[in-house]
Amino acid sequence: MVYTVCIGSNEHPQANLAFARRRLSECFPGIRFSKEEETEPLFFRRRVLFSNQLARFSSELTRQEVCLCLKGIEREAGRKAEEKQREIVRLDIDLLACDGQVCRPDDWARDYVRRGLSELDRL
Repeated sequence: MVYTVCIGSNEHPQANLAFARRRLSECFPGIRFSKEEETEPLFFRRRVLFSNQLARFSSELTRQEVCLCLKGIEREAGRKAEEKQREIVRLDIDLLACDGQVCRPDDWARDYVRRGLSELDRL
């Protein structure tokens, strides 16, 4: 199956996205990444920019197994549920699509996601 994910961070984003790329590459050999892009926060009052990046990979794992792996990587990076209230996102990895089925239609429509998808299609 082919998976597309979005990686984001607003807390030490360079280090956290580098960590995510390393761990995702270990879990999913052959993964491809779009370039990082900074975006305005969508729902937060804090005006701290987010760094975002898309990735695409193939895996024999089920959707549920992939999601468990993604959440495990978030926890390894130190993501804590209580920080969401303080609008701190060390690392967020969302599954956008699984084998052509869009999982997060609202995210899929965002400009930075469209640019990342276009870039991944060219790789």
